[in-house]
Formats: sequence, structure tokens, C-alpha cells
Amino acid sequence: MSVYLFDTDTCVFRLRRMFGIDRRINQVRRRNRFVSEITIAELRFGAERCSQRREQMLLVDAMYDEFTVLPITPAIHTFAAEKARLWNVGQKIADFDLLIGATAVYHGLILVTNNTRHFERMQSLQLENWMQEL
Repeated sequence: MSVYLFDTDTCVFRLRRMFGIDRRINQVRRRNRFVSEITIAELRFGAERCSQRREQMLLVDAMYDEFTVLPITPAIHTFAAEKARLWNVGQKIADFDLLIGATAVYHGLILVTNNTRHFERMQSLQLENWMQEL
């Protein structure tokens, strides 16, 4: 069975119950579902800006029961090497996205994202776009 790291955009679709993503995620065993702590930070930022702040925060907090949250620290070397490589070829990626991608590479996870065009510049990163499959 495949093991996945879910990008922030996919988690937003899940929280908004869009495109049946929640059903697809629930088909993956709990032990094979991961998110980066960067994704949690981005989701909390979105919740802070929301008019239903309290409700959104509860939804984000519930993700700790549904996913394993991975720290970025183990992937720092992967991040630095990939950022340097991308800079050298003139293909920059935003740091948060690069940290999420580096976390997937470090742990050997498939990154599920709707932003494959952006992430496909990274070496050794396995991608799936479940939005294209809907």
C-alpha cells in the first residue's frame, strides 16, 4: 500500500469537503496518511483569517487524529540541497512548498497535491494529483 504526504491544497479541499477528496483520503489507512507541520501552520493561518475562526481551528486541530504530523527538521538537509540546486538552474520554489516536498522526499512518501506543475521541478519527488483523477 502506498504512503502519502498530503499538501496544504489537498487538506483545504478536504476541510471544505470539495471534490470528494475526503472520501479518497479515508480510503488510505490512517498509518499511511501524513501531513507536514508546515501544512498545519498554513491551515492555522487560514483559520485565523476566517470569519468562523473557532470552527475552523477545531477542524484543523482534528487533523491530528486523522494524520501523522511530520516535523521538518529531519528534512532540512534535503531542503537545503534541493533549494541550492533549483537556484542554480533558475527554478525557485517557495520555501514552505520546498519544505513540504523535501519532507516527502526524505521520508519516501508520495506527495498528493493539485500543484504538480510547481512541485515537478524537485528531484526524487513522487507526485500524485487526485484532482486530475476526479
